[in-house]
Amino acid sequence: MANFNFTPSDSSIFILMGIPGLEAAHIWISIPFATFYIMGLLGNFTVLFVVSKEQTLHKPMYLLLCMLALSDITTATSFVPKVLCIFWFNLKGITVGGCLTQMFFFHAFSTMHSAVLVTMAFDRYVAICNPLRYTIILTNARIAKLGLVGLTRAVLFILPMPLLLSRQPFCANRIIPHTYCDHIAVAKMSCGDTTASSVYGLVLAFVLIGFDLAVIGLSYGLIIRTVLRISSKEANQKALNTCTAHICALLMAYPVGLFSTLSHRFGHGIAPHVHIILSNLHYLIPPMLNPIIYGVKTKELRDKVIKYICRMYSPHAIDFKPA
Repeated sequence: MANFNFTPSDSSIFILMGIPGLEAAHIWISIPFATFYIMGLLGNFTVLFVVSKEQTLHKPMYLLLCMLALSDITTATSFVPKVLCIFWFNLKGITVGGCLTQMFFFHAFSTMHSAVLVTMAFDRYVAICNPLRYTIILTNARIAKLGLVGLTRAVLFILPMPLLLSRQPFCANRIIPHTYCDHIAVAKMSCGDTTASSVYGLVLAFVLIGFDLAVIGLSYGLIIRTVLRISSKEANQKALNTCTAHICALLMAYPVGLFSTLSHRFGHGIAPHVHIILSNLHYLIPPMLNPIIYGVKTKELRDKVIKYICRMYSPHAIDFKPA
């Protein structure tokens, strides 16, 4: 991974404490954390493998699923391996440069995840509100360009966060009461004036999340309006069913994320270990559940996954053919 250029004092070390107050239970807490992470990797790599192998799945909707899988994998991988090192081997040290680098990748990938969810909302809007022009409006090339725009947005908006903190002097007490290098947690380690960094982080969170939620809300508002105009109850239900998986992904991504962000900044009455556990689970559970939800709700993908599972366990068996 790329690193940032820092001053000579960057050779100093931060100490990531893990979950304060629950140090004795770290080894037990690591069991569900590792399980969720491994299941998330298996599920998302399965989606990537199946979609890449099946020519019939080379469509905008499945390209978006691959983008979602990649953002889930990269977000979790940006911090979980270090968390498990803390829990299993008590390896709590991390350089200032390494900490700020982790912060950049973690926030950039999570921002990219939000951009993918916005694009998926737009995909559902076009599919339901303008189905006859779906293949014209949303091509694979256009989805790839939207993904590139989301990635560029994430890099440009997140890069100033570690750069602003890299210019700050850090106090002698370099113990971070967290499992990873969260922006606010690292900012609290500075002895200098972090007003610019803190304000930028807060405004950025509200602007990015606010914009993404506004676009998603507008898309679903138009979808609901279109669905209510459909006279056929069966067609009405079918249209709503196509949105179920995406709505589940939204409910896992935003409510807990907003609560975590606000509680870290303003929730002084909330026990630190509660905030830290919620923050970690927020980035562990969706990557584990998203492939399952989309696999269950998307028949074409589900059938292809079953076909490859049958091939794996019975290499000479006839290809699975759905009823």
